[in-house]
Amino acid sequence: MNVDHLHRLPATKAAKKIIERHFPECEGAILAGSVVRGQESATSDLDIVVFDKKLSASYRESFVELGWPVELFCHNLDSYQAYFKSDCERARPCLPRMISEGIVLKDKGILDGIKQEAETLLIAGPEKWDKATIKLKQYFLTDVLDDFIGTTNRSEGIFVAGKLAELAAEFVLRTNNRWIGSSKWVFRSLTEYNEEYAVAFTEAFNLYYKTDDKRRVIHIVDGILDLHGGRVFEGFSLGK
Repeated sequence: MNVDHLHRLPATKAAKKIIERHFPECEGAILAGSVVRGQESATSDLDIVVFDKKLSASYRESFVELGWPVELFCHNLDSYQAYFKSDCERARPCLPRMISEGIVLKDKGILDGIKQEAETLLIAGPEKWDKATIKLKQYFLTDVLDDFIGTTNRSEGIFVAGKLAELAAEFVLRTNNRWIGSSKWVFRSLTEYNEEYAVAFTEAFNLYYKTDDKRRVIHIVDGILDLHGGRVFEGFSLGK
């Protein structure tokens, strides 16, 4: 991607110009992502959510303009609600978070209500796991932990550890009624839950990747499982 970082406009000014060019009649537009969270980097893009009643359906589009990579998330005045529902069901509130935290670029009087919907969903948190779901997730987390403990192949262990980190983070967040994430949002979600815990969690896996020392990872994961009765294997059944 050929992007001129040195001569581009500031994020908000560039985003407003893009809306003026591509959606001059839209009902609303919001700039979201790292540039509004104070986490901008050299590879950051402009995440822009657009609301245009003339659109027949939602769509996503990426391009480069004014020196910025741009990701558009385009909706009519109803289509965003299906995304809210889907995001909440998978406990990854991407669109609600973007709308809640985003900077208003343009508004014909619709965004206050939509922002309030997003904020209400975020505050409520995801649907709680029932006992059966917790037991199922415990079983799979135990299974991967056992693989991690037992593997003697360093190359395999790297990938097992990655899966273990993902499942362990999901388990601790969902059992505490917290939103989850993927990629960089795994750590961010853990930090929102408990900053000290997020650091300890990350350092345990970092130690393994650096030195092959598994002990702190095992301690962290066993601590998560112990709050719900420990490792699950004997007596577990599924679909019997």
